[in-house]
Amino acid sequence: MASLKNYLDQTTLAFKVLVVDDDLLQRKLAQAILEGPRYEVFEATNGQEGLELIQREDFDAVVLDRQMPGMDGEEVCRRIRQDIGHHLLPIIMVTGAGSSALASALQAGATDFIHKPYNAQEFQARVDAAVSRKRLTDQLESAESVLFALARMVEAKDGNTGDHCTRLAQYSVRFGEVLGLGGDELLALRRGGVLHDIGKLGIPEHILLKPGGFTPEEWAVMKTHTLIGERLCSGLRSFRLTVHIIRSHHERWDGSGYPDGLAGEDIPLLARVFQICDIYDALTFERPYKPALPTSEVIRIMREETARGWRDPALMDVFLGLVEREPEAFRVQGNLGDDLGLALFEGIQVTREQLDLPTPVRQIGQ
Repeated sequence: MASLKNYLDQTTLAFKVLVVDDDLLQRKLAQAILEGPRYEVFEATNGQEGLELIQREDFDAVVLDRQMPGMDGEEVCRRIRQDIGHHLLPIIMVTGAGSSALASALQAGATDFIHKPYNAQEFQARVDAAVSRKRLTDQLESAESVLFALARMVEAKDGNTGDHCTRLAQYSVRFGEVLGLGGDELLALRRGGVLHDIGKLGIPEHILLKPGGFTPEEWAVMKTHTLIGERLCSGLRSFRLTVHIIRSHHERWDGSGYPDGLAGEDIPLLARVFQICDIYDALTFERPYKPALPTSEVIRIMREETARGWRDPALMDVFLGLVEREPEAFRVQGNLGDDLGLALFEGIQVTREQLDLPTPVRQIGQ
């Protein structure tokens, strides 16, 4: 639950700044400029001590002297980025050297620099800018994690374990790579694997958890999950491409889908790519209402749906050609690196179990 707590608390917490400098006077000067309660300043007298502190504490910025005995500032910077993996932590390099040294510091991973001796107002302004950017980034990451966790909760109610989301994220990225899509598009596909049905949060439970089929009125409500999901995620600019998947992954090539009745290439490309992977996963894995189908039957059904006019024929040919040539291409290949909200979801589930709260599960298909 740490991500949710950070999301709620981080706007009220003091900014935590680490000053790494072997010069006692420089550390005390930084302490005097960065006063409480706005700032909480930590000190390290050398690079190794600074690295150990960074692994124990969550800092909003690091003020790092470039020239220190033993491990210099640039080496500390590289280790923060490469070994510890803090790629977004602001690092302000303090240097008295010329422009060539500044270029070297930036290449090592520094995000800003300031010359010695520095003006107190300039130092304050640079640190203010750095910690503000970091806090905004943290809020964005926390908001994303909460949305991913909520999406996994929706899937759990549908009777799935969360593997469906993980598989879709992997399959979509693999298919996108074959199609030559760029990094932003691949990231959107990965996120879409988890977030595509998040709009079901807004569907009344007497409909969402209904054990049988829907009446026409209930089906009309159910179909709004695509629009609800788009509204939930459209506030984050980082989801700019992902919302196309959320809204349009139930459209059909012949215009008979929903919510907009789009046809052909008017359907966003990422939604068409994702949809094929979604159908493939639904057919190839066991669900409470159906067994897993063999690959030959899956291919037959997907070709039949394409012949009916439901799927993009060109994309389907590429996808099924890949399945036939490389069946291992769409098998789960371990985890995805960062967990797209899975850890937070599991934390919520553990808390639910500790409180002995029931989890409603719906034994139906998509």
